[in-house]
Amino acid sequence: MSAPLLEVRGLTVVFDGYRALSDLDFSVSAGELRFLIGPNGAGKTTLIDVITGRTRPSAGSVRFEGEELTGKPEHQIVRRGVGRTFQTAVVFEQLTVAENLDLAASFRRRLPALLRRRRGMSDQVAAALETTGLAPLAEHPAGVLSHGQRQWLEIGMLIVQQPRLLLLDEPVAGMSRAERERTGELLTQVAVDHTVVVVEHDMDFLRRFASTVTVLHEGRVLCEGTVDEIRSDARVREVYLGRPRGTGAVLAGTAAEEG
Repeated sequence: MSAPLLEVRGLTVVFDGYRALSDLDFSVSAGELRFLIGPNGAGKTTLIDVITGRTRPSAGSVRFEGEELTGKPEHQIVRRGVGRTFQTAVVFEQLTVAENLDLAASFRRRLPALLRRRRGMSDQVAAALETTGLAPLAEHPAGVLSHGQRQWLEIGMLIVQQPRLLLLDEPVAGMSRAERERTGELLTQVAVDHTVVVVEHDMDFLRRFASTVTVLHEGRVLCEGTVDEIRSDARVREVYLGRPRGTGAVLAGTAAEEG
């Protein structure tokens, strides 16, 4: 069996006495589309922050393609092939959609190349426009995009950086039903050539597009499995018991839903 693309072992993060992560073990194989769920405070975003170098762990190891990432600065981790999005899309509103993608693709270019005005559109940018469905808006300012389109643009800005691993933090939060459906299709398409980890709260979205799910609780992995396995796990039901509708109810799978 080949080694995992991403391997986290014994990860612990303590903030002023609060253990956000507690001796956590987590791994992802190349080519996976993995969903990461859990109640608020379970440690999902903290895990992403540690992997990407935004937060230093109190203990433990994060290895990507066999190389230790712990202690490396964020820009080195990006260059190593790990990219992420945030809950709120970060785009340059005054630049066009194509210019945003070109700027993201330029992070590997040297300063003199950055200062030269680019002529035409690179194949890389053109491909990202097609993949995200933003080609008709290529010359529009990013500031006019809808919430969902901004998220797709940010995903495109990751794609052009050619990462091996994409970490997406709640990509469908605040989206319309149609935008969520399109985002799921986009993630499935992106996962053909990349490994993708999705932090998500939308359980309908999870049921529609997830294959493998990891559940975090109190800074540890509670369980892993398919959506059906997660929904039928008594520990998961207990964790989500009393949570807002759309979380526990969906995971438990009521008779009305099944009917």
